[in-house]
Amino acid sequence: MTHQLDTSAKGVYLITVTPFSDSGALDLGSTDRMIDFCLDQGVTGLTVLGIMGEATKLTIEESRTFVRQVLARVQGKVPVVVGASAPGFAAMKELTDSVMDLGASGVMVAPPATVRTDDQIVSYFQMVDETLGARVPWVLQDHPVSTTVQMSPSVILRILKNSPTCVMLKHEDWPGLAKLSTLRAASEKGELRRVSILTGNGGGLFLPEELTRGADGAMTGFAYPEMMVDVVAAHARGDRERAHDLFDAYLPLARYEQQAGVGLAVRKHLFQQRGVIASAFVRKPGPKLSAQDVADIALLVRRQDKRLRELA
Repeated sequence: MTHQLDTSAKGVYLITVTPFSDSGALDLGSTDRMIDFCLDQGVTGLTVLGIMGEATKLTIEESRTFVRQVLARVQGKVPVVVGASAPGFAAMKELTDSVMDLGASGVMVAPPATVRTDDQIVSYFQMVDETLGARVPWVLQDHPVSTTVQMSPSVILRILKNSPTCVMLKHEDWPGLAKLSTLRAASEKGELRRVSILTGNGGGLFLPEELTRGADGAMTGFAYPEMMVDVVAAHARGDRERAHDLFDAYLPLARYEQQAGVGLAVRKHLFQQRGVIASAFVRKPGPKLSAQDVADIALLVRRQDKRLRELA
C-alpha cells in the first residue's frame, strides 16, 4: 500500500544514505539492512536521494534501481519521499514519473542556484508544479547552505498559495526559528492552509526548539535516528524536559557529524560500525576520515553511551 504524502505528515522522515560496496557499486544487500534498521528504530517515513544520499553521483538507472529496492523492502509500511531536484524539468519529470509508478509517496524539490530574485523563485516553483502534475504531492526544500538560494517567509507563502500539491516544507534554513514562527503564524491566522513542516539542520541541531515553534517533526539524517524518534515522541507527549535531555545526550556527536565536507563520511562510518551497512565508501568527490577523526568519533560514542545509560 502506498501512503500518499499529505499535509498531515509528522514524526521523523529519515534521510537515508546510499550504501555502496568498497568498489563503489550500489550495495542492495546493505540497502535492505538499512531499511530494516530504520523501521526498527521507529521512523515514520523515509526520504531517499537527498543531498546526503549522494543523489548527484548516481546515474538515472542507479537512482531507479535504488528507489525500487527501498520501496520493495519498505512494503508500504511507511511513506517514502524521493528527491527529484534536477537541472532541467525533463529530467525531473522523468524521475518523478518513474518513482511514483514504483510506489513513492511524493517527491522533494529544491530551487536551483540560478534563481535569485523573489519573482524568479516563485516562477520556478510554478513551473515545478506544472511539470509534476496535479496528482504528485511534493515537498519544498529550503536549504540555503546547499542551494545558495534564500527564500524569505513571504516567498514561501507565495509558493504554497500557488501550489496546492505542495504539501510539506522541509525547513532547514539556519538560523531559521523566526522564519518557522512566521510561517506557522500565517496558517494560524488563516492566511494560508496549514502544511506539514519537517525540519532538517543536520541531525536536527535545533530540533527541540523547532518543535516548540510548531514543526511537525524532522526530515534529516543522523547515524542514530532513534534520537530524533525519541525526542519527537517526548515532545509530542508534552515532556519537553525529557526531549531536551535526550537531545543533549546526542548533541556532541550530531554536531561532529555536521561538519562541512566530512559529515557524510562520519555518518557512513557510524552506520558501518553499527552493522547497518557493509562499507563506508563515499563516491567521488567525497571525503575520507583520518585516524584522528575515527578516534574522535569513538570517544564521542563512548561518552554518548554513558550519558544515555544515566538517562535510562
